[in-house]
Amino acid sequence: MNHFLEQSIEYAQQRSYLDDLYRVYPTIPNGIREINPKEWNNVEVAFNEMDNAKLLQALFKFKPQSKRQ
Repeated sequence: MNHFLEQSIEYAQQRSYLDDLYRVYPTIPNGIREINPKEWNNVEVAFNEMDNAKLLQALFKFKPQSKRQ
């Protein structure tokens, strides 16, 4: 088994793993935003049509969320 995979598995089995994980990736991020239903529909249509170019174009229309400080 890969050395880093072994370390990851050992770390994941520690009691503090979830607490540490939540510090890095909080479950309720600041600034939760609503997604425009029309824009999301365009994403779903492109996904269902398996049109990758159209899917990427629809995803790129979303504005990036500001970075946390």
